[in-house]
Amino acid sequence: MAFGAFNHHRNPGSMADINVTPMVDVMLVLLVIFILAAPMFTGSVQLELPKAQAPAAQTAPAATVTLSIDAKGQVFWNNDPVEKDGLESRLIEAAKLAPQPELQLRADKDTRYEVVAQVMAAAQSNGLTKLGFVTDPKEKK
Repeated sequence: MAFGAFNHHRNPGSMADINVTPMVDVMLVLLVIFILAAPMFTGSVQLELPKAQAPAAQTAPAATVTLSIDAKGQVFWNNDPVEKDGLESRLIEAAKLAPQPELQLRADKDTRYEVVAQVMAAAQSNGLTKLGFVTDPKEKK
């Protein structure tokens, strides 16, 4: 049952392998087309907006509260040290103000993330929505 493997005078039959080279060529051409066409689809919608004259809204600047956290995890409310219970009550009072003050969170670079996350969660759970992180600009070398 060698299927004619020992017959050297027999003509070899056609190969049944699939030639994938043309398929790879087509896929590469499609890839290049999509790479070139992709930036055209990410543009914004061009609108011509109506023009109207209206005075700028005069709003009082919202107060800012600076929450500082030192490397040991101590929290300061506008440079005054506060305990956890005092922080909760101050956050509740600040949430009742109209407009709400913006909390500017300043944390030492060695502060544990857990403390920062707890302060952020306390602010959110008490209804404060404006929170910003304060950093020092990177020094130029």
